[in-house]
Amino acid sequence: MSIPADSGPLAALSAAGVSVWLDDLSRELLAGGELQKLITEKNVVGVTTNPTIFASALSRGDRYNEQLRRLGAEGSSVDDAVFALTTDDVRDGCDVFAPVHERTGGVDGRVSLEVDPRLAQDTDATATMARRLWEAVGRPNLFIKIPATRKGLKAITAVIAEGISVNVTLIFSLERYREVM
Repeated sequence: MSIPADSGPLAALSAAGVSVWLDDLSRELLAGGELQKLITEKNVVGVTTNPTIFASALSRGDRYNEQLRRLGAEGSSVDDAVFALTTDDVRDGCDVFAPVHERTGGVDGRVSLEVDPRLAQDTDATATMARRLWEAVGRPNLFIKIPATRKGLKAITAVIAEGISVNVTLIFSLERYREVM
């Protein structure tokens, strides 16, 4: 691994083998070039998202307004609009991280997108949503984030068997960690 030009703490972590991820994704970061700057200058090699992050992104700036107006005019439900907005942003994020993904042989350069947390207690609905997200984004450097509920564990097993990359989240005990493993 080459050591980036930045010699700050994040460069030191990267040089020690730590993958630095950002817990934020928005059109402001994407369109303004800030995400690329964080990759280049601050050694960020991945980004994770969740509904709270997207709610925050929607409240900042006006980069979502045109798409929201169009989706509203088309009669999209709130859930369908959120799906469209988030998958568009995640697809764009995956494209920004694609060179990192390629350079690291797929170890880094990923974007994590969470299934709707309201589905966490429904194995089939979680697996179906994971497949929909995977197909809609259509990028090899996507992680589908699935919570480690008992029902989620079954969904995780099912979608991994189909070749979908998964980021397991909400592991709150050693027992659950063992079950995930």
